[in-house]
Amino acid sequence: MRAALLALLALILLSTLSLLVGATGLDARSLTNGEAWALIRDSRLPRLLAALLTGASLAIAGQIMQLIARNRFVEPMTAGTGQSAILGILLVSMLLPGASVALKMTLASSVALAGSLGFFAITQRLPPAQPLLVPLVGLVYGGVIGAGTAYVAFQADMLQYLEIWTSGEFSGTMRGRYELLWLAGLAVVFSYLVADQFSILGLGQEVSLNLGLNYRQVVLSGLVVIALITGLTVVTVGMIPFIGLVVPNLVSRLAGDNLRRSLPVTALAGAALVLAADLLGRLVIHPFEIPASTVIGIIGAAVFLWMLYGKGSAHAA
Repeated sequence: MRAALLALLALILLSTLSLLVGATGLDARSLTNGEAWALIRDSRLPRLLAALLTGASLAIAGQIMQLIARNRFVEPMTAGTGQSAILGILLVSMLLPGASVALKMTLASSVALAGSLGFFAITQRLPPAQPLLVPLVGLVYGGVIGAGTAYVAFQADMLQYLEIWTSGEFSGTMRGRYELLWLAGLAVVFSYLVADQFSILGLGQEVSLNLGLNYRQVVLSGLVVIALITGLTVVTVGMIPFIGLVVPNLVSRLAGDNLRRSLPVTALAGAALVLAADLLGRLVIHPFEIPASTVIGIIGAAVFLWMLYGKGSAHAA
């Protein structure tokens, strides 16, 4: 409860700052003539909502993936799911250049689901006594998919186009260009409603079956949630790594492993981290910006290494 309250207070403070910070300042004159309100309505509020939805949904997707894999060191953007979503976007852009955003999202989510299934098929063959192999295999697996995607983009002279999706940032988020992320918010709500089933899933297949859980159905629903969230976020704002890795691990240390109790904290903390990274990226070289994915990549990589080689490695299984 205390962790949730702290995350909520941080989120309120960051949200207020997000509406006030930007290349164009807000003054009394702009507030009087309505220009400031139009700027907030059309640009800053959509950007704020996009950051909140992205952070919350990616953190939940990472927590679900860790439960399915029974490993705390995996998350969609570093285990092939995000790279597969970008591959889906690239394919639909090449084959159907006039495709709508909804069609791009659908294909990106479908390929992301296939990528997740491939990752879990590989990890099933890894020795359970060496849990650190799972994230390392995930990094290699994602790297192979990313390299293949880059090769296809190079052959089609679309490398520059590909960079748009690999760099996650919110500068282009405006009203009418982020609304698909509300579907990711619905996926988060669904995850909370079935949180108890996901908790049982984390106990392993044998225990889950003995407790009467439809193991395959719950695993498939979890993978669909992961693929949907990943596809939506990549199509809308690009790839933002480490949210699904760092946030669930930190929350588990503060709020424990009761998923129904920790899931809201995970969502709030993920939203706060992405929003903080977006704010920092706007302020470091103001009025220019650093992509939020770059800021989070630096922080997330450091925390990931700490979890691998520090005290966090004891919680891998």
